[in-house]
Amino acid sequence: MSWQQFRDWYRVRPGYWFAQKRYGWGFVPATWQGWVLILGVLAVAGAIQKLAEDRSALYHLLFLPLFGGALWLCWLKTDGGWRWRWGDRE
Repeated sequence: MSWQQFRDWYRVRPGYWFAQKRYGWGFVPATWQGWVLILGVLAVAGAIQKLAEDRSALYHLLFLPLFGGALWLCWLKTDGGWRWRWGDRE
């Protein structure tokens, strides 16, 4: 696959931040907003881990809603939705 084909595959319509994965189920960040969301969630998760190093109830009270909310936002902002894909067979 050439670089041009790769770039065209992960192009999204305006208002969407993520593209469908080429193989499998899920999403791939396709815009700067998508990358900022992913990196921001990882940064906040790292801060939560430092705050509650013993993995106490506080860790779960903060960590689980963070990832649940991030997945929900990723689902909303994925162009074409999430479903199993087989690459070029579609």
